[in-house]
Formats: sequence, C-alpha cells, structure tokens
Amino acid sequence: MKREFVRFAVAGAIGFVVDAGILYTALALGAGYFFGRCLSFLAAVWATWRINRRFTFVVSEDRSQWKEWWQYLFAMLAGGVVNYAAYSAAILSLPKNVMLPMIAVAIGSVAGMTVNFLSAKLWIYKKSH
Repeated sequence: MKREFVRFAVAGAIGFVVDAGILYTALALGAGYFFGRCLSFLAAVWATWRINRRFTFVVSEDRSQWKEWWQYLFAMLAGGVVNYAAYSAAILSLPKNVMLPMIAVAIGSVAGMTVNFLSAKLWIYKKSH
C-alpha cells in the first residue's frame, strides 16, 4: 500500500501541474477563480486517472475504460469537495497575487489527496480475492 500511495502522489504531482496550468489558462481567458478551477479539476482528474490506471494500480485492458472513467471521476468527487473547499478558503483568505491560484491549488490538492487515494484503492481498483 505504501508503494501505491507513493505512486499515487507522483500521479498527483503531475495532476497538480495539469490543474495549475489549465487554471492559469482559464484565468487568462476570463473564467475566474471558481469556474476556472472546476475546469482545471476535471482536466487533472482525467490526467491522474490515465496515470493511475497504468502506473499505480495497473488494471487489465479488458476492463471497460468508459465505465472505469466514470467510477474514477465519481470517486474523486469526494476528495474533490475537500480539495475545492480548501482551495476556495485559500482564494478568499490569502492576499491576492500572481502565485495565489497555484498556492490555492496546492493546498486543495494536499487536502483532498488522502480521500482520493482511499476512494481509488478501496473502490475503483480494489483487488478481488
């Protein structure tokens, strides 16, 4: 489980880069802190799903990827609520500057990571014995 958590954290770090990059792009296009984060969160979930299914939990290719994607997205929403709440609190309480979105994404990501790992490990990629 420790090895999977480390790999999950690596996937999460890559997801963070996707999340922050999409958020800054959305902000530049006028999306705002909160709608932009919804878009960036979805992109990060997709990126981490692709990584986690190959690198962290290694799944059989005969499994329906469509079904798995929707299960993964649904499972990540629990951690996403924690993530978005922490992100929103940071946006609303920290001083505004160019680094604020990235700092808030990092705070949210760390806050939601354990919930997301447990959701993935115990539900989506649970090993059947």
